[in-house]
Amino acid sequence: MLAFGIGLANRAADGTVLDVFFPHPLHAPSDAIANAIREVLGPIEGSTTLELDDARLARLIGAFDALGEDALADSARALQSARTLTVATVLDGDDPISSTGEAYLKLHLLSWRFVTPNSLNLEGIFAALPTVAWTSDGPIAVDELPEAQLRARAAGRTLTVHGVDKFPRMVDYVVPAGVRIADASRIRLGAYLGEGTTVMHEGQVNFNAGTLGAGMIEGRISQGVVVGADTDLGGGSSTMGTLSGGGKERVSVGERCLIGANGGTGISLGDRCTIAAGVYVTAGSPITLLDESGAPVRVVKGRDLSGQSDLLFIQNAETGRLECRTNRSAIELNEALHAHN
Repeated sequence: MLAFGIGLANRAADGTVLDVFFPHPLHAPSDAIANAIREVLGPIEGSTTLELDDARLARLIGAFDALGEDALADSARALQSARTLTVATVLDGDDPISSTGEAYLKLHLLSWRFVTPNSLNLEGIFAALPTVAWTSDGPIAVDELPEAQLRARAAGRTLTVHGVDKFPRMVDYVVPAGVRIADASRIRLGAYLGEGTTVMHEGQVNFNAGTLGAGMIEGRISQGVVVGADTDLGGGSSTMGTLSGGGKERVSVGERCLIGANGGTGISLGDRCTIAAGVYVTAGSPITLLDESGAPVRVVKGRDLSGQSDLLFIQNAETGRLECRTNRSAIELNEALHAHN
């Protein structure tokens, strides 16, 4: 069994599941736990999401108590008084996503750091996630929003709509340890934030993307992009959430790199690379390589340098050409500024 979770689901009037909150998801549960789950839920073929009645939930709690899984039992016990739908989602393997419950469980696994970006099969996720109005009263189906707004105003209050999207804010479901997030609306559920990461107001992290260790993020980490530890993405910088090198390589950024303000990359960077402010490197960018004396050697495409370490990308102020030379320094994060205690 790949994963299991007992969660609370919100539904629209037509029965559509809008979201699922898993307070204590399990990744790769032991055989004993997996067998206990199957015994209570019955035969399970592939991945599935099942509604839990009080009797089934009580049996699961009893099974977890018997196994000494106190945290899991207590989490399930807390859901016994829930007024919303309680569900159990089983990921028997890493299959394409076929339900909203499966999508949300995989997104939880990413944000809880059980799995790293690009390690899960997320095929089918957009079809499985409905577009939802994320409000101060929780998720609401878009076609039910006008009536909900009217009810709120008739009661003397305003219903705040934070966004209309398939993905919610991560912090409404998961707050990983040891991170700072200045603007929660810019971090989607399914983002992976390594311990020690700071995301400033202009930083943005998509689902299935993020930082593997401490980092300063003031730019955009697009879907599928992974950033190594001790790397700084300057204000307004961006990373392309596409495959570079003709579709053969995902964009990643190594450790102790710096992408300057308003700079960006569409190629992978190795460790200790710097892209100067305002410089954008793409797979097709013509780049002039310089030797130790600063003399031009040859011109290559950006894809030819993808994944290499110790590179400095700058734009020649006189000629306007994009140049690359050996990077003699590496970025070091300010320990006091980025402390998380």
